[in-house]
Amino acid sequence: MPALFSFLFQVINYEAPLDNHNIIVRLATPDDKHYAVTITDEMAESAKARGTGIAKRSPEYIEKKMEEGKAVIAITPDGTWVGFCYIEAWEHEKYVANSGLIVSPPFRKTGVATAIKRKIFELSRQRYPQAKLFGLTTGLAVMKINSDLGYEPVTYSELTTDEEFWKGCRSCVNYEILMSKDRKNCMCTAMLYDPAEAAAKASVQPVQVVVNSQGKLKRKRRRMFKGNLRLFERWVKFKQFVLLRSRSNGTGTDEPKKKSILSFFFW
Repeated sequence: MPALFSFLFQVINYEAPLDNHNIIVRLATPDDKHYAVTITDEMAESAKARGTGIAKRSPEYIEKKMEEGKAVIAITPDGTWVGFCYIEAWEHEKYVANSGLIVSPPFRKTGVATAIKRKIFELSRQRYPQAKLFGLTTGLAVMKINSDLGYEPVTYSELTTDEEFWKGCRSCVNYEILMSKDRKNCMCTAMLYDPAEAAAKASVQPVQVVVNSQGKLKRKRRRMFKGNLRLFERWVKFKQFVLLRSRSNGTGTDEPKKKSILSFFFW
């Protein structure tokens, strides 16, 4: 069964090579303002279809990001809009979020989401080299992309405390869950890229010392987050299941009924 779940996940989140689609992924400019309404409309429709929420942004807000050079856009050679993402900075540029990732439905599973995320990540590192990059997402595909970029899952306490950022969650359908958990947990998974930690990991080989059955010391490569991604996917689904059950039960706790837990694992 684990192998089957893994196969199904790979099929669902498979993205074909971007080169086959002639899609241009580049820095957005003021000349792209005419796409703003299309972008915000698709953000709203996508959130509705997923049954989750995102911080609502106006076309004017998107236009401002384009003017500031803090956005990445994807288009076809004939000018058809394909995808978009923008940068937000918090706590005097100590934290940076790559927000609002959206891809037009006809172009999903083409690799464009990965290309946009990589481009916006590079732009963020150029503009804010010392900042910690973070994100909140319910999408396993986005978590996979973030993982490949070097993000690690973290607790909410490691994110920005800027009230303006958290105000953006008010438009989310899960805002009630977030507040019932004192902003310490919700349906979204928090992920963080710390440039200082990334540099340290790059210079030090992650190993651990263990003792084998014969009592001899043995150096063993430590399994990092990327190696445990599939197990993490299962944990994310279970966490979301627990939070939804606790809300529907009206208990406000993280303890769903035993029958519900068993049905989740043996589904």
